[in-house]
Parts: sequence; structure tokens; C-alpha cells
Amino acid sequence: MGTAEEIAAAVADHPLVRAVEPIGSRAPDGFRAATELSDWDFAVSVEDFGEVAGDLPRLVAPYDPVAVQWDPLGDHACYLVVLPGPVKVDLVFPEVARRPNPPWRVGPDTLPAIDVHFWCWTLGLVAKRRHGMNDRVRGELLRMSGHLLAPLGVREVPSSLEEAATRYLRARDRLETRYGQPVPRRLEREILPLVGTAHDDRYRPSGLSF
Repeated sequence: MGTAEEIAAAVADHPLVRAVEPIGSRAPDGFRAATELSDWDFAVSVEDFGEVAGDLPRLVAPYDPVAVQWDPLGDHACYLVVLPGPVKVDLVFPEVARRPNPPWRVGPDTLPAIDVHFWCWTLGLVAKRRHGMNDRVRGELLRMSGHLLAPLGVREVPSSLEEAATRYLRARDRLETRYGQPVPRRLEREILPLVGTAHDDRYRPSGLSF
């Protein structure tokens, strides 16, 4: 059993969880083959969402997550967990509908959460790129521009994942200096090298400064 499956099992053991089922590309009947970067998606049905949601940080802590965050843009509640590797686990609560958040408000209190959102989003786009979903990636970069990059002061829509990362890092570093608040780099170190990795999964320097 891998770490993602161990997390699913730990959540399933919660007394207020009815079931945890794999969904998406890694499910037994997944509609496409998964790559090593594909999300591990699990649908979680619960008796009491508030109680289970409050216990999730405790349940995933033993697995040394690099970052955790409730998905700001999901149509349903979704707890995002990034593990070393990187490995991304999405705990989706299909019974709990929600509205996507508005574009980020940038400030010293939100910059760390913005950083987690950017790298989680980028990891998902790297996986889509490896599936050949280039049109989907371009559409998501447009969405990322309006929701996350423009509030940081990045006015141009990036044409590639590399350009998005380059512009994001410049804007974030500038804001760190302004606020005097450094953002942890552990998540960045996990995901940034993948941005310059070719589709055959072999790293080839791309001009992006790591």
C-alpha cells in the first residue's frame, strides 16, 4: 500500500466517515492511464463534515505532508494534500457543494496560502501536460492569470508553465521583500524542477532558473 492509499485508509477509519472510494484516473475503472504525477483522488462520504474536516490535519500529519489546503476553486469541498515526491492526494467531499473563491486578495496574511495554491495548481498542470492535454493547460493558465497572477501584479497571461513559474516567482519574491515575510520553500523545491521536465519525464534544462 502506498502513502496515498494509507492516507485514504486513515480517513476511512474515522468514526464519522461512511466510505472512501478512489475516483479519477487512478480508480480501477479510470478513463485514462495515470502517470506518476497524476492525482490520487478519493471521494469521501461522511456523517458530519465539520467534525471530519476539523480532524483531517491530524489524520494526515503522520505522513509528513509538504503542504495542505482546501481547494479554493473546487465546486465541492476538497482537501488537497501534497506529499514528498511530489504526490498529490485530493480528498473530495461530493456531498458538500461550495462556490469557488474570488480572486486572491494579496497581503502578508494570504501570501503563504497563495504560494501553496500556485504550486498545487502547477503540479496538476504538469500532470495534464504529460497527458498531452495542451489545450486544457492553456485554458487553466488563463484562469490562473485572472485568479492568482493578476492580483500579484502579473498582467500578462503566461503562454507556458515555465513562463507562469518565472513571473510568479518574481512577483512573490518582490512581495516577500515588501512584507518582510518569507514563504517556505519546501513545496517549491518539490514542484519547480518538474516545470522544466520534458514530456518523456527526463529533465532537460530549459532556461528557467531553479
